[in-house]
This record gives sequence, C-alpha cells and structure tokens, in this order.
Amino acid sequence: MQYLVRAASACLVLLGFAFAAPSASAAAIVAKIDKSAQRMTVYVKGTRAYSWPVSTARRGYRTPLGTYRPTRLHRMWYSRKYNNSPMPFSIFFHGGYAVHGTNHIRSLGRPASHGCVRLHPANAARLYSLVHRYGMGNTRIVVTN
Repeated sequence: MQYLVRAASACLVLLGFAFAAPSASAAAIVAKIDKSAQRMTVYVKGTRAYSWPVSTARRGYRTPLGTYRPTRLHRMWYSRKYNNSPMPFSIFFHGGYAVHGTNHIRSLGRPASHGCVRLHPANAARLYSLVHRYGMGNTRIVVTN
C-alpha cells in the first residue's frame, strides 16, 4: 500500500512539472538556437519563418541550455559587465543572458560571445518586433546543443 502511495505521489509531482514547464509548442513565437550549428530558427505560430546565423559563447564562457520565456525587452541596452558594449534589440531570457544584435557581424556563424546569443542587427530587430507584437508570455527561447 505504501508503495502505491509513493508511486501516485511521484506521478503527481511529475505531472505538475509537465504543466509548469514552459511549453515551446504552445507559444506563438519560438526561437530555437542550435549551438552546434550556430543557427537560430524562428517559428511564428508553428510555421518556420526565419533561419539566421548566430554567435553563442566562445571557449571559457557558456550559453545556458534550456527553454525560457523572455524576462524583459530593451530596444537598446548597454552591457554593465562588458565595457558598456551596445546590445541593440535585447531580449533577456535567463538572468543576464540575452538574444541581441551585434556590431561583430563577421563573427556570426561561430562561437564568439560571452554567453549571449548574438544576431545581425536587422535580424535582432525583426525578432524583437515579433516578441513585442505577440508578447513575452507567448514567446519561447529554446537553446540546444
């Protein structure tokens, strides 16, 4: 009997995690970042809309894996940690980590950042506009290897 109670409790806990975890499939905007390919694919209402080169963390730094909701948006942000570097069209998703535009467009397609996901400024503006339009609650950022 005690085994059944524990098993049922475990199932309820797992079921709770399943409903609490942010679902990428339910979101209107899904930005999937593939670190191994250094590419972002953007889905709008389930349809692939864009595919862009990105730069994620270079050696010695990390870009966190997982599924996230944006936490804040800034049309222009300056890094407090890295020499006031400009971060246009910033979409913060995990603490100080963000998807944002970069002036270092020659580095796109290979790891080059301190952990953020860098995009060409025009692509960052497009993504920012989509997130602003559909809302942060309807957006998921998915980072995979």
